[in-house]
Amino acid sequence: MNSSKSIAIIPARGGSKRIPRKNIKLFHGKPIIAYSIEAAIRSGLFDEVVVSTEDEEIKDIALKYGAIVPFYRSKKNSDDFATTFDVLEEVYLYYIEKGEIINTICCIYPCAAFTTAEKLTLSYKLFNENNFDSVLPIIEYSFPIQRALKIEKNNVAYSNPEFALERTQDLEKRYHDAGQFYWMNAQTVMNKKTVLTENTGFFIISELEAHDIDTVSDWKLAELKYKLMHDEIS
Repeated sequence: MNSSKSIAIIPARGGSKRIPRKNIKLFHGKPIIAYSIEAAIRSGLFDEVVVSTEDEEIKDIALKYGAIVPFYRSKKNSDDFATTFDVLEEVYLYYIEKGEIINTICCIYPCAAFTTAEKLTLSYKLFNENNFDSVLPIIEYSFPIQRALKIEKNNVAYSNPEFALERTQDLEKRYHDAGQFYWMNAQTVMNKKTVLTENTGFFIISELEAHDIDTVSDWKLAELKYKLMHDEIS
């Protein structure tokens, strides 16, 4: 009987419209995907660190930094409409078809340079000790979203006018996904076909510890934030 495995899956397709070759673009001197791979390996939490890609260059870089690429991603899961869950499921089913038992999956995004081995270790402890279906890092919104504004023709208005007179300190805190990684009980999440279940835990991080990268401006800001954070640590 095969023993169960814990794997990291890094979804990294070659296509990127706004930042060409984003997943392997140099970030402070090395391909940005390398940070995710190295954090996963250094954590010592995984039997295998898998990169899911359809791209030969990404595969070569992944192998160079210590990950494995057991197969090329299908054409169906390489287009603009494939979801993260589609990609995770493809990898999961690959192992199942081989007769492997996958107990735990951690999806780590390829542009999550702020992910560290320490962060993975602490969040895994939270995930494991509380028997969550999944755990993800979250960040508090810096301004109450209840006071969000919307544009109507040429005017600006409150999205939720019922909160217009509330003191900001009295408004309930709201959080967003940090966009770095997700721990999950493989079988439970695959059966429910969603990472966010009624039994999903959270790991709060500061705004300084993450940065979503969608545009060239985002990239430059992420590099500045990364440098600031590491200068403070050193």
